[in-house]
Formats: sequence, structure tokens, C-alpha cells
Amino acid sequence: MDAGILTALSADSRRSYADVAAEVGLSTAAVHERVKKMVERGVIERFSLRVDPERVGLHFTAFVAIRNDGGVHCREIAPRLRELPEVLELHSVAGEYDFMAKLRTTHARALEDVLYAIKAIPGVARTTSTVVLSTEFEERPLRWPGAA
Repeated sequence: MDAGILTALSADSRRSYADVAAEVGLSTAAVHERVKKMVERGVIERFSLRVDPERVGLHFTAFVAIRNDGGVHCREIAPRLRELPEVLELHSVAGEYDFMAKLRTTHARALEDVLYAIKAIPGVARTTSTVVLSTEFEERPLRWPGAA
């Protein structure tokens, strides 16, 4: 039942509990109680807003692989990357690089400025960037097999 509620809310977290209840076959009160418990348990971290980056001037997306130089622990680099507003996501990864970051900027020159800022962080050895030409989809709603 929780999977159905999460599937419904991940598509649109502004849906009313009555609407979700009708979809999953529970009462509005039961959906409200289940959502409250999922928030308390940390299953639902937050309800958020999705902004179209193009409509607010963020026309340029890139993925940047970041390698640590070994002189500073990765745990010291991550908070510095979090300070950069252009870094939307940061993932610790296995392989040749230590981090994979998703960045959005207004244009290529702004990306260059962010890359300089990243390379200036103590412990960053190098970066490799992949510029996004187009996006087919992103931030897909969560869907569980068997959920409505």
C-alpha cells in the first residue's frame, strides 16, 4: 500500500490525500496517517518543487567527473562542492574518479568558471566534463512494480 502511495505522490506531491486514497483504495484518513508515518521514518524526506531550468536561464548542463589527488580525504572535498550553487547533484563513485557531479549553468563560459572553482578546491587533482546536448528525461517519478 505504501508503494502505491509513494508512486502517486512522486508523480505529483501536491495531489490531495483524497485523490491518492481513491487511486490506492484506502480512506483519506488512512493515506494521511501512512504518509505521516513515512515522513517520521524518513522514507519521505521532503516534498519539493520542480523548476524548469530552461525557463530560469539555466540552459547548459554538464556532468563532471572529479578525481581526488590523495592529499585530502574525499570527505573534505564534498562540503566544498556543496557550496557551489551550480552543483545540483554529487555522487561518490567507484572507478577512475571519486565523484560525479551534475552542474547547470547559464552558458559555457559559466561552466568554465565553475570548473576553475572546482579545480581550486584543495584535494582536487583533475576533472573531466561531459556536456549535455539534450535531455530525453530526468527526475522520473518513482514507480514500483504492482503499484497503481
